[in-house]
Amino acid sequence: MATDVEFWFDPLCPWAWITSRWMKEVEKVRDVKVTWSVMSLAVLNEGKELPADYVELMKSAWGPVRVCIAAEAQFGKGVLDALYTALGTRIFREDRKDLQQIIAESLSECGLPAELATAMNTTDFDEQLRASHERVIALVGSDVGTPVISLPGPDGNPIEFFGPVITPIPVGDQAGKLWDGAVLVASVPGFYELKRTRTEGPSFD
Repeated sequence: MATDVEFWFDPLCPWAWITSRWMKEVEKVRDVKVTWSVMSLAVLNEGKELPADYVELMKSAWGPVRVCIAAEAQFGKGVLDALYTALGTRIFREDRKDLQQIIAESLSECGLPAELATAMNTTDFDEQLRASHERVIALVGSDVGTPVISLPGPDGNPIEFFGPVITPIPVGDQAGKLWDGAVLVASVPGFYELKRTRTEGPSFD
């Protein structure tokens, strides 16, 4: 049976987008099945001292996650895969900025009701959004960002970790090797972090 992997994302995070496209590659070369879940950078950064430009980004970050949660609430988690892909393709690969238009086009592409776009400017689904976010924070703690990956370990204990933060998108055998390594180190009790300084920005090709 395929290993069930849960992947938490915020649609505006470029690094989460790259990691998510890597997971799509992993599904081709390893026996895993990904379920997509929403976490929120806007919720994560509430009450924190942030640079002015990041404060503005966090204001706009509410819209996409609210729409994703509204879609999930009405149609189930199964809609998030295609919706995230549609949003991310426009935001990152096409480098577009008008979130209202991006959301409208993405909903249409996925066959979802246009009315879901109204969720971006309301708090109607914030309770569900916060619950989804808090579920993942309970797994990995609050000093991480997005994405977060969770899966059952070989000994029955869950494996949960932030990242990996990568660029460009690994494909084929490279994608599989990175998956094997990430799961291996994350399965070791007491293992917390591998890190080095980023020398390049995100590449979406």
